[in-house]
Amino acid sequence: MSIDTEPDAHLAHHVHGIGTETLMWFDSWADLGRILIVGVAAYVLIVCVLRVSGKRTLSQLNAFDFIVTVALGSTLATILLSSDVSWSEGALALALLAGLQLGVALISSRVGGFRRLVTARPAVVLTHGQMHGDALRKNRLAESDVLQATRSSGIGGVELTAAVVLEANGTLSVISEQQFGTGSALQHLQ
Repeated sequence: MSIDTEPDAHLAHHVHGIGTETLMWFDSWADLGRILIVGVAAYVLIVCVLRVSGKRTLSQLNAFDFIVTVALGSTLATILLSSDVSWSEGALALALLAGLQLGVALISSRVGGFRRLVTARPAVVLTHGQMHGDALRKNRLAESDVLQATRSSGIGGVELTAAVVLEANGTLSVISEQQFGTGSALQHLQ
């Protein structure tokens, strides 16, 4: 006499499958409670960290600031969603990232050579109506980007544009011929 174990195996697989679907939508009230409690504490912490780290963290971002901001967001998500990371570990990670950001900002504001290592330099891509092809290529910028910035500033023709500068944060600053003055704001730019 043979014993048919297949129906039991099928039933176990079916029950296991339902359990897996349930876990996808809901695991436990304790996990939801942890997210609520740790989430509120982490939110308060990140607001405090951003206040202490200063306005630079929330200003228009250069590439370095952007990377740190993404890292802060990733760390916050890990604190909220990973039960393997305690709140104190996450708090230390957030404080470490903000502290390093603050340290780099302080050093780069006082040491010019260090600033050049961590931030891009502004580049002049147009002067007195003439595009600088080499600067456009070096910064992977199209002429159409410069024309769009010129139009957005209310200037209808590049011949009326004294300069367009690709700033360290990636924005394009447009200076009209009327506003050019002595050009001292372009001093030390390439």
